[in-house]
Amino acid sequence: MTTSDTPRSTPAAVTHEVTNQPPPLVGHDAADDAVLLEGVCREGAGWHVDELHRFGRYVGSEEAQHRADQANRHAPELRTHDRFGHRVDEVEFHPAYHALMDASVGAGLAGSAWADERPGAHVARAGGFMLATMLEQGHLCPVSMTYAVVPALRRSPDLARTYEPLLTSRVYEPGLRTPTAKRGLLAGMGMTEKQGGTDVRANTTTAVEQADGTWRLRGHKWFTSAPMNDLFLVLAQSPGGLSCFLVPRVLPDGSRNTFRIQRLKDKLGNRSNASSEPEFDDTVAWLVGDEGRGVRTIIDMVTMTRLDCVLGSAAGIRAALAQAVHHARHRSVFGALLIDQPLMRNVLADLSLESEAATTLALRLAGAADRAHRGDAGERAFLRLATAIGKYWVCKRQPVAVAEALECLGGNGYDEASGMPRLYREAPLNGIWEGSGNVNALDMLRALTREPESFEALRVEIEAAAGADARLDTAWRELRAELNRPEDAQLRARRVVERAALVLQGSLLVRHAPDAVADAFCASRLAGDQGLAFGTLPAGTDFAALLGRLPV
Repeated sequence: MTTSDTPRSTPAAVTHEVTNQPPPLVGHDAADDAVLLEGVCREGAGWHVDELHRFGRYVGSEEAQHRADQANRHAPELRTHDRFGHRVDEVEFHPAYHALMDASVGAGLAGSAWADERPGAHVARAGGFMLATMLEQGHLCPVSMTYAVVPALRRSPDLARTYEPLLTSRVYEPGLRTPTAKRGLLAGMGMTEKQGGTDVRANTTTAVEQADGTWRLRGHKWFTSAPMNDLFLVLAQSPGGLSCFLVPRVLPDGSRNTFRIQRLKDKLGNRSNASSEPEFDDTVAWLVGDEGRGVRTIIDMVTMTRLDCVLGSAAGIRAALAQAVHHARHRSVFGALLIDQPLMRNVLADLSLESEAATTLALRLAGAADRAHRGDAGERAFLRLATAIGKYWVCKRQPVAVAEALECLGGNGYDEASGMPRLYREAPLNGIWEGSGNVNALDMLRALTREPESFEALRVEIEAAAGADARLDTAWRELRAELNRPEDAQLRARRVVERAALVLQGSLLVRHAPDAVADAFCASRLAGDQGLAFGTLPAGTDFAALLGRLPV
């Protein structure tokens, strides 16, 4: 064989040429989303659309997405002592985390809505919160708690006058310093303990009143997120019963309050956020609200964080859907783009339907919250019941929807570099935080039993679509029959709350979504013309119309 006949190896450059892979989903406007923008405008914050687009371009930027990745790859680290042996109880974060916090607080996603007199301010904040969640969920835990603390703190006007202007600030100023010397504050809460969990009345942390009007706490909390926040609402047993207290990390005189961080939780997801077990030992606190009414006081905070759970889960579904759609628009299989393959179109359309229903309900709750805080009693009653319903169902749907979206990317979606594993690890969190599924299902039953006005508000909301779709009318009639059966109510609670969520979503979509979307929802979710997995919508579904509602 001559030299010229010798086989030659293929140049390495040829084997590393990349084809049939999607480009990175960066450099886009995450707010370029008809479902999100229509909901924000419908619920009263159309004046905020330009700002949403500005923030959406930040969320879609390569720089912001790199920060999100870095904040999760470099987890917070606990430092209990300094090098001289002094107890400091500090958590150190990667600079990317601080950059994310600065952007979200600066965008008004913490407490700023409470200082904004414009109708729709809480809806505007909800739209921004959803965009920030699509970027990175972990850093929003302290943001959400800061938003939620304001109505609870208002039960003690003197404390509210001191701290509310700083809690509603758009300035992110990390570090432990005297609260009133800072330009902006963050807040957290300490409710659960290892022996009680959801049953906070089993708490053993004690509170003893002092001659100067302060209290001293002693106890151990089980799951307290964002321990570097400035202020915390904490439940403790006082002589008058379970009460709510304000605990600052730094006291007014500049000294450190006793807040011993025993450890940080090693969590499934939410890695950028530090969750801790603090120990109180003669810790200085101030009573918030009436003694013995701690649950009633802190429930104002819980209600708002539950709203953020719904917003966050709806956004998590939408973020995963955006990745799946982007992949399908650029990946070819068997000679055609995935987005044009009939079965993939069914999967994406079904996910889009789930996402639109979740987003529409979440923003409806934000609108109710906004109007309730401005004195609308009907909206307050609706919010009481509908938040429990939405918290249960939307948070339940996030893990299965994200898993299906991840599968759309195949093996690429299972790779950390895609970002999908992080979305998947985050997916169960909102279903656990601020009450698991059972807690919210039972909360719905309590609202129906104790607050008949909340059922009336739900009835009015659903029947606003009466006569528009026979499947919706039938589902509502069947749901009312279920609600009127007192026997085995707790046993059936999950079944009832699930059906209530679907009927409520159906009513919203019939009234506000394109006809094709409402028709597909009522056929699949209410009339049962759907399988148990996504991608089982029936033939005759207007797939083109549903796919036209997909995010960027």
